[in-house]
Amino acid sequence: MKQWNVAILGTGAIAAVMADTLNGMEEARLYAVGSRTLDRARAFAEKYGAEKACGSYEELVADPQVELVYIATPHSEHWANALLCIRAGKPVLCEKAFTANAAQAREVFAEAERRGVFITEAIWTRYMPMLATIREEMNSGSIGQVRMLTGNLGYSIADVPRLRDPKLAGGALLDVGVYPLNFALALFGHGYDRVESSCSKLPTGVDAQNSVTLYYPDGRVAQLNSSLEACLDRQGVIHGTKGYIRIENINNFESLSVYDGQHQLVRRVERPTQITGYEYEVRACLRALEAGELSCPEMPHEESVRVMELMDSLRAAWGVRYPFE
Repeated sequence: MKQWNVAILGTGAIAAVMADTLNGMEEARLYAVGSRTLDRARAFAEKYGAEKACGSYEELVADPQVELVYIATPHSEHWANALLCIRAGKPVLCEKAFTANAAQAREVFAEAERRGVFITEAIWTRYMPMLATIREEMNSGSIGQVRMLTGNLGYSIADVPRLRDPKLAGGALLDVGVYPLNFALALFGHGYDRVESSCSKLPTGVDAQNSVTLYYPDGRVAQLNSSLEACLDRQGVIHGTKGYIRIENINNFESLSVYDGQHQLVRRVERPTQITGYEYEVRACLRALEAGELSCPEMPHEESVRVMELMDSLRAAWGVRYPFE
């Protein structure tokens, strides 16, 4: 089996999770890490066993042995980081939110297409096998006709500096709200014809908490909440005429429970054993690269753009604008 050389661009908490993931995989390995300072890169490389530490992102993407770059920097940096990788001919797995806005996403994808370079968004729930299980159950008729979906995700993390900072594209929407949105859109699609939303803000001007409702022409409704100020239950529920399906943790699917119309548990499905859950997006990238594809079917480029467009429209309605826009 070929073992792919994966490099991590950035050394924050999410980079550490990817490093642990790669260290548990057979088909990929943590080859290199890049930071804006060599000391930080060396410390990360030593802790997680990377072969190479790079004191700049330019040095990382110039290495001919790097076969896939995982971008783990703040949202505000994804656009520039992705373009750097693409122009160096390096395939990219870019952490969510893909960019700060849809215009940046479209530019990145256009550049990747022009140069024939692979790139995909690392919205990990889209790649998990549990998503297919949830879809199958929803469409099986076990809860009758599906009429509503709810999704909540929030943590008490408003004191994290990057999440408060508009210059870093902070706020609840791009960091945690993207998960309820993707949960709804992966199951109900983009055919909604009306959106209602509201938010409260931090003193810095970014959204602290928000509520979004998508209305579909056939009467279905998706009601979604996210927060930087409160610990939400992380649950997703698909409501039907004969029962409902409860999904534990829409940020990392843990289980699916089917209930009948009398609120009695019918069955429960646990997620498969996993390393961290990040391995699914890595494997999707490797499959696509082996097949010569420029994107992953689990999260096509146009889907990432549609999600960014929706988040742009929500921020516009709330008056949340980043200083670099």
